[in-house]
Amino acid sequence: MTETRNALRFLLNDAEVALDEVPATQTLLDFLRLERRLTGSKEGCAEGDCGACTVLVGRLRDHELVYESINACICFTGSLDGAHVVTIEHLSRADGPPHPVQAAMVAEHGSQCGFCTPGIVMSLYSLWMREAQPGQLSAELALQGNLCRCTGYAPIIRAAKSISSHGSVVEDPLVKHREATKSRLRALRDGKRVEIGTGKGRLIVPASVDDLAEIYAAEPTATLVSGATDVGLWVTKFMRDIGPVIFIGDLKETQTITHSAEGMTLGAGVTYTRARAADGGRSIPQLAELWDRIGGEQVRNAGTVGGNIANGSPIGDTPPPLIALGASVTLRKGASRRVVKLEDYFIAYGKQDRQPGEFVESVVIPALPAGDQFACYKITKRRDEDISALCGAFRVTVTDGAVRAAVIAFGGMAATPKRAKAVEAALVGKPWTTETIEAALPAFGIDYQPISDMRASAEYRLLAAQNLLRRFHLEGTGAAVRLVREVA
Repeated sequence: MTETRNALRFLLNDAEVALDEVPATQTLLDFLRLERRLTGSKEGCAEGDCGACTVLVGRLRDHELVYESINACICFTGSLDGAHVVTIEHLSRADGPPHPVQAAMVAEHGSQCGFCTPGIVMSLYSLWMREAQPGQLSAELALQGNLCRCTGYAPIIRAAKSISSHGSVVEDPLVKHREATKSRLRALRDGKRVEIGTGKGRLIVPASVDDLAEIYAAEPTATLVSGATDVGLWVTKFMRDIGPVIFIGDLKETQTITHSAEGMTLGAGVTYTRARAADGGRSIPQLAELWDRIGGEQVRNAGTVGGNIANGSPIGDTPPPLIALGASVTLRKGASRRVVKLEDYFIAYGKQDRQPGEFVESVVIPALPAGDQFACYKITKRRDEDISALCGAFRVTVTDGAVRAAVIAFGGMAATPKRAKAVEAALVGKPWTTETIEAALPAFGIDYQPISDMRASAEYRLLAAQNLLRRFHLEGTGAAVRLVREVA
């Protein structure tokens, strides 16, 4: 029998917090601003887009304490048991000198109205602790999730590069006192299940993945919440009643990443940030750019690969490339497990091959076979931090100039992430030539009947999908490079 604790415990700046009354859908931003009067974190979009609410959350990972930026507006307080929350107020005393990040922003004129500035400072703070001398690309990636409404990014980028000229990172309190903070967090982690509230307002934090399996089998109508990058909007934008809520984002067993000759296995709780770092572009370098275009850094630090799959969104970014790679998911209900190919997991809009009380436990991503050509492309209105109009992934095996196998998958083209089997059939057995590609293009109309919405028209989606096949062929044959050279 798992022991139960009826209080949520975490560190907030320097103080330990214990809450025995917490609404299951209370956001961290509301807790900070309304209950603790820490108003430096602002509410702008309430959907994880603008970054004005950015705070740092530190968690123990493999015996290390890792601080990451997250959006407080869509992070639920209930997900923070055993964590360290750091807000802008913690950086410098009211009567003290500015923090090096703040000093750099002032020196480079990186702030005007100041509404967005606290969130920008917190994003740069997270970057500085990882990289004391960040370059242009690192700074841009760290700021993808922060909307600057008036200053412009040039002075902010300059500030990011100059932080260390205003102070040493090794003297920063979060770095200097890290061992002491780790000890405090370990003391909060007593291995107990957290249960607060009753009925629809019930908040549960399982003690382990086995505990989760037991709880969810008994309460299959509860909502599982990991990073809340999607579920958070159900509450802040659609005002949905999602209780009772089971918070699963910090379960140790779902954080595992294993490599083998066959591929990589990700626990369902592995975030986009950790998934990218785990592969590092070694085995599937074509995925590296896609990871960097999923949301902003705050979203990548919270959102999980397993969650992106589990919610069954037709525009989720990870399913198309993972389907093309032949990925599968392990589903668990109680003590029972079964493995489902990812392409078979999605049945219809809002419907997946998942029984009541069953959850995604892990994702297996096979290694890319030697010699196979693979690519994935995300099409959006703006390059960074945007929802896909469509996302396509392609994998072909070409032997002696002919296509021996093909797997093509798209998101944003149908009610679910879906393979283009008619297009695949039009390619297999044919020469890998421009003529074959052009002859296969009409088959897209057999596979997909896309809709028109605010992101793109049906006609645009169909044409873009066809053009991506052309692009994939040109890049795979080197023709794209030749075209560029000819134009130059």
